[in-house]
This record gives sequence, C-alpha cells and structure tokens, in this order.
Amino acid sequence: MSLASLVVAGCGSETTNTSPLAASTSGSPSATTSTDPVTPGTADPQGSSTTSSSSAVDPTTVPVTPETTTTAPAARELPRGGTELFPHYRLVGYSGGAAKSFGRLGIGDLQARVDEIEKLGRKYDGDGREPLPVLELITTVVQASPGKDKMYRARTRDAEIGRYLKVARKSKALLLLNIQPGRADFLTEVKAMSKWLEEPDVGLALDPEWAVGPKQTPGHVYGHTSAGELNQVSLWLSKFVTQRGLPEKAFVVHQLAPRIISDVPKIRERKGLQFILSVDGIGARVDKEKTWRKLVQPLPDGTHAGFKLFFEEDREHGKLMTPSQVLKLKPRPEYVLYE
Repeated sequence: MSLASLVVAGCGSETTNTSPLAASTSGSPSATTSTDPVTPGTADPQGSSTTSSSSAVDPTTVPVTPETTTTAPAARELPRGGTELFPHYRLVGYSGGAAKSFGRLGIGDLQARVDEIEKLGRKYDGDGREPLPVLELITTVVQASPGKDKMYRARTRDAEIGRYLKVARKSKALLLLNIQPGRADFLTEVKAMSKWLEEPDVGLALDPEWAVGPKQTPGHVYGHTSAGELNQVSLWLSKFVTQRGLPEKAFVVHQLAPRIISDVPKIRERKGLQFILSVDGIGARVDKEKTWRKLVQPLPDGTHAGFKLFFEEDREHGKLMTPSQVLKLKPRPEYVLYE
C-alpha cells in the first residue's frame, strides 16, 4: 500500500468507516468466526482489547523473564520442518488484508491465493533452497482518521487473523503479522499480538513508512523508525521466543528509502530471530535495482535481504521483474514478497 493511495478500511465486517478517504470493502473477506487452536479474544478497531473468558492475561503486559533465568521447553518446528529459517528456506509470499487495495493476498478466494504462492515459489528454488510460502497479513492497519485513542490505526479482529492462520496451516505456510502503527509505538502493537506470536508458524513484519510522530497524520508524511526502536522490539520478541521454545521467527522490516530507517548499521542481531530488511519501492526494473543497491550494501551482521514487487504499480513502469531477474540481485533475496 503506497503513501499516495492510503486506504482506510475497517478491520472486520462490522466496522463502519465514515472517513472521506475510506475505500470500498465490497471485495474484502468477512470476519467470519473460525475454530483455531489459540482461542483468541477480540480486538476492536480502535485498539482496545477484550480478553476472552479462557484467557485472563492482557496480551500487552505478558511478562518477559531474562533469558539467563529461563529454561526453554523443547522447540516446536516450522511448518515444513526444522527450527531454523535460513539457509534452508527462501520465503516467497503475498501481502494484503481487509481491502483489495492492500494487495493480492486479500483478493478473491484465500486458498486460491495460497495455491498461487506455492506455484510461484517453485520458480525461486533454482539455487537449492526450499520455498516456504508466506501470507503477510496487514494486521494493524493505518487510518486516515484518529479513532477514539487518537492513534490513527486499527487492529484486525482475531476471528479474521484466525481465518488466515487456518488457511496458512492447511498449506504448511507461514503467517506474518504486518504492523502499520500510525501514532502508536511498535512495541505496544507487537505485544498486542502476543497470543498469535506464541504460535510456531506466525512471524512479524513492521512497516515504518506508516509510523508517524505524535503531531503527524498518516498519508501526509512518510513515517520512520530507528534502530533503537527496532532493537527494543527484537529484544522483547527474542526473549518471548526463547521462553516458549519456539522455532526461529521471521522479523521483517520494510524500507523504501534511507530516511525510513536512517541508522540501519546499528540494528542488532538477536537469538531466535531472523532479521529481514525488505526493500520496497515501486518502479521500473532499473529503478528498483538502484534502490536495492542503495539499501542493502552493506547490511549489518545477521541481517538478511528481502525484495518486494507490486503486481499493478510496477507494471505501470514496465514489465514485472521475473524470478530469474530477482535471483540475480546481490545479495540474493531470502524473502520475496508480492503485493
């Protein structure tokens, strides 16, 4: 979702949006109730959380014990085996969510989209890596209106997240929760997704383009973050993963220009996480490759490269890059995402 096309869509079929920027959600998936193994609570579109009767723990205040005092249980595995993402796997996925304009993932039948990802992933296995399908669901959605708490963001209802996870599991795929925080801070929004992050097949993606200051409005300025804020999130998530004996989690951060994260070299490597810097940016192949070279060289130790393509917007500037062209990038992307 580009800054120029900020979409304000309710995160659930019961949400009514009165903003003049609101997009039609006639093609959006309904927030149907599904049976999933984590018995989630519900979260309203303004971010206030209602905990289910089976869970008395507020997900924003889950305590984290230092790793030195934690005895981790036996680790569970990734959807297609093992506990480590790289170098065995290459992640290939679609992004999307509540509205068609969010990306390919939210258009039409969800299982059909996952089948497409599976087929597309096989075009990225030429170097011996096994493709691992990814559903990157925009879970915390930036808004053009402030909402009751003035945070300019809405959280997707648990029933809808559960629906995506159910389909992901059927195909042994990863679900990544994409966070567009508006005026909220990343760590608060990540902690609000604790119940989902406890699952071994759920990872995290942060979108700092939509992280604005306390007096700024999304859609009017580009957001940004710092290595310090990312390190704060990664420290919390690393401890969370270790305590629960989870396999490695993908920790993706999207970046389309140097100003979005100005101090990338200060990003720290964390136990139990694979940090992926995903290079965004719409344009012709030559422009995308130029942005790629600018943002990925050099990458900090322990940081992996990701690359994003846009089915519609990129084609306005020429042909969509092919998998063979993407694999010629240096370093070779370990996460390829389509919107």
